[in-house]
Amino acid sequence: MRNDRHARWGKLVVGFGAGLAFAALPSVAFAQREVTLEPLREPTAYPIEVEPHFTFGAGDVYGPTGYGAGARIGVPLAVGHLGRVPQNLAISFGGDVLHYDYCYYGAFCSANYLMLPVAAQWNLGVARPVSLFLEGGAFVYKGWFDECGPGNAGCAAPSDFGLLPTVALGGRVHFTNDVALTLRFGYPTSTVGVSFL
Repeated sequence: MRNDRHARWGKLVVGFGAGLAFAALPSVAFAQREVTLEPLREPTAYPIEVEPHFTFGAGDVYGPTGYGAGARIGVPLAVGHLGRVPQNLAISFGGDVLHYDYCYYGAFCSANYLMLPVAAQWNLGVARPVSLFLEGGAFVYKGWFDECGPGNAGCAAPSDFGLLPTVALGGRVHFTNDVALTLRFGYPTSTVGVSFL
């Protein structure tokens, strides 16, 4: 009698466990579909790039190094391969606002610049998550300057409007197909930002 009761309880527990396992299978399969990541595409195969960034200005533009923020938009014009290396040629344009403290020779005045760069950008996908780029072009700038106090030698405002060349070397570390960390080192500005591709 006791063995029959134990046998019934054993069958009940085994049946209950089997039912739970059967019920859990679809959710496990669903969870596996959720976790699966799509493979990274070639780092140069994107339709458009939007890149907000922090900006650092060269020290010889006005005074000490400037700082600010801006954004770039990149539009690929041609996509191809250099041997096995994916590449594209894009046009990059945007704007930056920079603030410079002090003038040359330690005078107490400051300036703000609006810089509007346009550049040709050559992108190379050197590894699946990494791409490098070289860009060159020009930028239009407009400056606004503080008044200089008496006796502040060297604090005369430089040209407040003009056109100058720009050149930069940079790279992207692609976290996903759509997001990358972007670093640009160049003249007149260097940037650190995030690209949305």
